[in-house]
Amino acid sequence: MNWPMVLFAGIFLTVYALINYYIGWRGWHALKFLFSSHWAWGWAVTVGLLTLSYPAGRWIAHYVPHYLGKIIIHIGSYWMAAMYYLLLIFLLCDLLRIANRTFNFLPLSLRGKFPWLILLVIGLVTVILIYGTWNAHHPTVSNYEVSVNKKSSTLEELHIVVVSDIHLGWIVGIDRLRQMAETVNALNPDLILFAGDIVDEGVDLAAEQEMPQVLNTLHPRYGTFAVMGNHEYISGQAETTIGFLNQNGIRVLRDQSIEIKNAFYVIGRDEASRHRFDGQKRLELTEIMENVNVSQLPVILVAHEPSNLQEADQAGIDLQFSGHTHLGQLFPNNYITGAVYEKDWGYLRKNNLQIIVSSGYGTWGPPIRIGNRPEIVDVIVRFQ
Repeated sequence: MNWPMVLFAGIFLTVYALINYYIGWRGWHALKFLFSSHWAWGWAVTVGLLTLSYPAGRWIAHYVPHYLGKIIIHIGSYWMAAMYYLLLIFLLCDLLRIANRTFNFLPLSLRGKFPWLILLVIGLVTVILIYGTWNAHHPTVSNYEVSVNKKSSTLEELHIVVVSDIHLGWIVGIDRLRQMAETVNALNPDLILFAGDIVDEGVDLAAEQEMPQVLNTLHPRYGTFAVMGNHEYISGQAETTIGFLNQNGIRVLRDQSIEIKNAFYVIGRDEASRHRFDGQKRLELTEIMENVNVSQLPVILVAHEPSNLQEADQAGIDLQFSGHTHLGQLFPNNYITGAVYEKDWGYLRKNNLQIIVSSGYGTWGPPIRIGNRPEIVDVIVRFQ
């Protein structure tokens, strides 16, 4: 048994339960002026069911019809987003109330209006969920032009499209995948790269029967390549996913390098957290690049997580593509990703290394995005 993961799960569920208790308790104190005390049990049951809908939904979904499982997981996913913003706003309101007892700075007109303020909060969170859903379903194409100071033997420029963090599964389904494929094909790239987390931990590859048909519509000149992300391993079916992608025109590079048309290298790095799930550690970057001639041809690295950029720079990587961060997905989480990663979104030049980090195409957990846009990365690389 993986005891570190069990401990993490236990801590997560405890914190999750406490947050929901706080929201339920604070919500009832705000709303009870509208209802008699007999409704307290109904409120408790409602909050309890919403609390259980996400963790239990992931388990129940495997034992009920596919469409019913999706409904349960969608309810739980939306509750996670509502829970997050309700927690932030309720905490802010309570901190203001506590501070006001000491400093007495709130105007008299606001005192005694807390229940109505809570109703306003509920309305605000509803608007956030609606907007975030719309935003998550309207990806943008982010355009970049970069120059690599190596003359490819056969190419003057290369058109690359990068997609990360699709999270195919219960939330991001076949319609979103089809939308992605249509956009990518319209860009007509020379090379397509998938920077990890193509599938989510809840994906049922057998149930999503249209996936192969959609994936097989991708026909770039130099091929389609992918790397593993943490969610491919969390799913518990990493090997199945690799086989599925390889069979449908997407070559998975797992700590491998490939020379394409004597013009450039593509290196695919395995996910750093792999050892937590199957006990296998990924190779060092220098090991992967033993047969890579960095002095002659451009080297493109695809790594799911944009960490340890100094290592890629010292190894002679010219251009790196990553994802993983989602740019926080829900504001203000972007401040956390900005503190954790040297670059959590966009373009960065670090000595000879150039890196582009995508905010991702899909969503994990709540099917909404606040404070960022889902994207497909479109890059023109010029060799000098």
